[in-house]
Amino acid sequence: MRRIQLVLLVFLILTACNQGGSSDSQQSPEYESTKKMVVDILKTDDGKKAVQDILTEEQMKQQLVINSDVVKQSVEKLVDSDKGKEFWKKLFEDPSFVQAYVKATEESDKELMKGLMNDSTYQAQMIQLFQNEDMQKMIQSALKSQAFKEHLEETIQETLNSPLFKAQMTEVLLKAAEEAKQSQEGNEQQQQQQSGSSGGQEESGGGSSGSGGGGGG
Repeated sequence: MRRIQLVLLVFLILTACNQGGSSDSQQSPEYESTKKMVVDILKTDDGKKAVQDILTEEQMKQQLVINSDVVKQSVEKLVDSDKGKEFWKKLFEDPSFVQAYVKATEESDKELMKGLMNDSTYQAQMIQLFQNEDMQKMIQSALKSQAFKEHLEETIQETLNSPLFKAQMTEVLLKAAEEAKQSQEGNEQQQQQQSGSSGGQEESGGGSSGSGGGGGG
């Protein structure tokens, strides 16, 4: 086990050293052979155990903590640079990346929005924002724009052509037709009952008149 730890540690050191060297040295047969050997070791139970042991050592923890600040500063510097901004801009122009990013952050975004919607400070800020005249003008301008109209038309068309929407509309129409049929049948039954009731009253009235006439004779 200790031997595996030493091999891994040596490889990590060599890798760090090679980062500053040329790309040819990284692609040399010796480097690739060593890399393959270490990867194979990492796949074994002993290799995994060795990595865990290394990461749990106090000295290694301290080193990782120190390096974490360096990594953080490096990332921040990279993101703030022109190259970093250009990189992220191109990355978010890739539909596959955007789709994967949205899918990965969907749940956290939902939780964030739920929390914000229940936050009184956020609600007050949103109300204040939408009451702002400049914001209202901007929204009205956006709603009247040709681009929004085209987008809305496209969205409606996609919705109408959606199999799910068609199925839902069919269900609604069938339900409405069934309710209309039941209502019509109920009205017809009510009319029949009223007609039968009025007919009985007329017969009863006619019989009473006949009896009265016979008594007079």
